[in-house]
Amino acid sequence: MNDKLKLLLALTMSYGAGFIGSFFTMSQIDAWYQFVNKPSFNPPNWVFGPVWSLLYLLMAVSLYLFWKKGLNTRYQKDIFKLFVLNLLLNSLWSIVFFGFHNPTLALAIIIGLLYTIFLLIKRFWNDFRISAYLLIPYFLWVAFATMLNVAIVILN
Repeated sequence: MNDKLKLLLALTMSYGAGFIGSFFTMSQIDAWYQFVNKPSFNPPNWVFGPVWSLLYLLMAVSLYLFWKKGLNTRYQKDIFKLFVLNLLLNSLWSIVFFGFHNPTLALAIIIGLLYTIFLLIKRFWNDFRISAYLLIPYFLWVAFATMLNVAIVILN
């Protein structure tokens, strides 16, 4: 597979995860989420779209830079599978939190999501350092989102 196709697929995978999540999120912002008790440090709703758009781009570039070196070893294939799992958890959180209105179950999912991001950064660190750096903002944002999720569970 050539590099342009890998880039296109990395972008499609990352933004695809975002699209799935936003499908469940957008209709619930005014219908359900506005009535949820939120902590004082909850950002305004308009912040989330631009932040996630940038994070999905960074995730895609991270995946692409790793992927363009090939999936020749079991270790590389395992990292790729971990990245896919991460994207699935990313989408699943929105489905559970917004679609099912279940912040408690979503908290378990986001903790798993945060852990997979940590593992990706750790595994990228030695051989794919730029890919690791590109995931640090994602890790920080999801850590913040985890704190929001905890606060929402407590307040509701």
